[in-house]
Amino acid sequence: MTHQSDPSRGSLAGSATAVDTDPVNIPTGPLPVVERRALDSKKRRVLLAGSVGQFIEFYDFSLYGLSAITLSRLFFPGESPVAALLATFATFGVAFLIRPLGGLFFGALGDRYGRRPVLYITLLTIGIATAAIGLLPTFAQIGVIAPMLLVLCRLLQGFSAGGESVGAPAFVFEHAPKHRRGFWLNITLAATALPSVVGGTLILVLSTSMSAEAFEAWGWRIPFLLALPLALFGLWIRSRTEESDAFKEVQAKRGNAEHTPIRDAFRENWLKMLQVILVMGLTAMGFYFLTGYFVSYVQTAGALSREQSLLINAAAMLLYTLVLPIGGMIGDKVGRKPMLIAGALAIAILAVPSFMLVTSGSLLLALLGQSLFVLCICLYGGGCYTFFVEIFTTRTRFTSAAISYNVGYAIFGGTAPFIGTWLVDATGMNASPGIYVASAAAIVFLVLVFTNVPETHPLKGRAPKGANA
Repeated sequence: MTHQSDPSRGSLAGSATAVDTDPVNIPTGPLPVVERRALDSKKRRVLLAGSVGQFIEFYDFSLYGLSAITLSRLFFPGESPVAALLATFATFGVAFLIRPLGGLFFGALGDRYGRRPVLYITLLTIGIATAAIGLLPTFAQIGVIAPMLLVLCRLLQGFSAGGESVGAPAFVFEHAPKHRRGFWLNITLAATALPSVVGGTLILVLSTSMSAEAFEAWGWRIPFLLALPLALFGLWIRSRTEESDAFKEVQAKRGNAEHTPIRDAFRENWLKMLQVILVMGLTAMGFYFLTGYFVSYVQTAGALSREQSLLINAAAMLLYTLVLPIGGMIGDKVGRKPMLIAGALAIAILAVPSFMLVTSGSLLLALLGQSLFVLCICLYGGGCYTFFVEIFTTRTRFTSAAISYNVGYAIFGGTAPFIGTWLVDATGMNASPGIYVASAAAIVFLVLVFTNVPETHPLKGRAPKGANA
């Protein structure tokens, strides 16, 4: 299939300004008020469904990091608390290793049959897997089988997240108004931070309202068991949405012709996919330091209590939820690449001071450190969260974005808590994870400035050929 035969591709070659030819976003004339309101209502339902689904999916996914110290004692007992925590974070990383396979599987299904059926499957799968963690017997009850079952549940979570983490943003992107894509995408992605607030608050309430023995015996299970009813609620929300017109038109144009999303993605988009791996790898590292590491990091390296660390992290993630959409709004005004460059530079400069504050031993300074890090990540997120779907066309968007996004998250996000724990133990420097983050950000900054990473905004600069549809 040539570029010209794909209705999702715009004629951008050789132009200085990207022109979006997506029929969804270019009305042919004024719509009647009733019809326009119905269209707006349909789009808002998609935004709600994408955001609610992302919240539920990442509530399930983030519980493991929030409960890491408890899980390390119950499933990886040993003489060394550090070794147990490393084993727990290694299991945390297992879910990321399988995420690219989930992205490959669900991405191909989504590009071939539609986004909606895939988003049903991913949400139900992770709901079942997370509830199963809440039912697992511990190492003291069944021995080594317990951590093996925990790994299996994490694999199911990761496989599901590989489809959900890209499917929902792609679904929202294809319904969003062209001039507000960054805002809509960042609202959807901001919903991935709220689970840390809700989950952390729930664990905090449970752990302070019962004895330590009761919490470790059964109280920790309650947040995991809530995953299944939440997933069923998310399925009901998503049942009220429709496929995007952009996907329907691509599907109608294709007809019965053979469609090979995986082959087409690698053949047409391999360079773009490498760029997405790098760009999203940095935000993955930052996000999972925040959600998967800081709760235990503040306790072990900062000498604060579990309750204090949960409270600080919940406040930081609430700030993330509020500020990230603002970053998207700015990205809609100035473009994606300026946000990427400014964000990467901010992370490179401020990561080490942020981590030093986080481990200062002071509640207020630790909160300041996490908040400073959040602002840097949100500045970067004002570009990256739209960039990673906007750079691909409708025909192969789900597959291409899912593979590259999840590879970036597997390499840089899934390993972040493990590497952070290992660096502190190996160097004796509490701020050593900050040096790691700053170094990665400096590399990304140089790549953004000195290579041909494109501007994907449809109204800014020169977008890659066929993008933005």
